[in-house]
Amino acid sequence: MSLHDDAVAVLSGYGDQDELRELYLAHLSAHPDGVWKSCEDGHVTASALVVDPERDRVLLTLHGKIHKWLQMGGHCEPSDATLADAALREAAEESGVEGLRLLRGGPVRLDRHATPCAWHLDVQYAAIAPAGAVESISDESLDLRWFGYDEVAKVADESVVRLMEGTRALL
Repeated sequence: MSLHDDAVAVLSGYGDQDELRELYLAHLSAHPDGVWKSCEDGHVTASALVVDPERDRVLLTLHGKIHKWLQMGGHCEPSDATLADAALREAAEESGVEGLRLLRGGPVRLDRHATPCAWHLDVQYAAIAPAGAVESISDESLDLRWFGYDEVAKVADESVVRLMEGTRALL
């Protein structure tokens, strides 16, 4: 199965945000390259909100290009067999945390947003950090920090807050 096929399968099985899900599926139907950064009409991306093992904080990155506190995530790569693989890879690369595991059940949310390169049709997951996890800032970030749930709305936009709330509901 190709990454494109996996994206279609994941989105077809996603049971929330009907209008946005249908927009993503229409995009993929119209664009066989819709999971790749090279698709100038927009592309599917994958991200993951990293939650600490005690499940009372989240790890956010101050994105180097966008200058906002965000969950870890980004473009799909040819080595990604699935959207879940892409989300987990991005979370590990940007957080430096080894041994992350995605919450079961697939994506937590979808979020479509404009970026300097194109529209991102982000498929958002959540990942739990293992006990004793040590974060390490990546070249893509200006900062990396743990925030309590009550602090997120003070530093991040509504997209991150909605992802955090959706994640908390699954925990």
